[in-house]
Amino acid sequence: MDSARLLRDARRRHHVDQRSLARRAGTSQTHISRIERGEVSPSTETLARLLQSLGEQLELRAAPIDHGNQSVAELRHDYERLSAGERVEQAAELSHVVTSLASGRPSK
Repeated sequence: MDSARLLRDARRRHHVDQRSLARRAGTSQTHISRIERGEVSPSTETLARLLQSLGEQLELRAAPIDHGNQSVAELRHDYERLSAGERVEQAAELSHVVTSLASGRPSK
């Protein structure tokens, strides 16, 4: 879930409009709107402060990646079987996904 949806869902769950949330958090309604539209990606600290203004707490955790039924060795073996062109294509796709995540906008 991205920060835009997380904030919007929390705000709606508490029946608080953007203007009220902005007032509680000491920011502007425009800033809240830009976050919820995905135009800006708030820092973790900002998102935590906004959620705290709604009476919620932001919790981050690291979890192991679920590779399904494949072991890391099997995934590595599959990767090694790719041609050089396929590896470049896969790297470009991964770069696109990472850039999208960093910008806070969904990849297309």
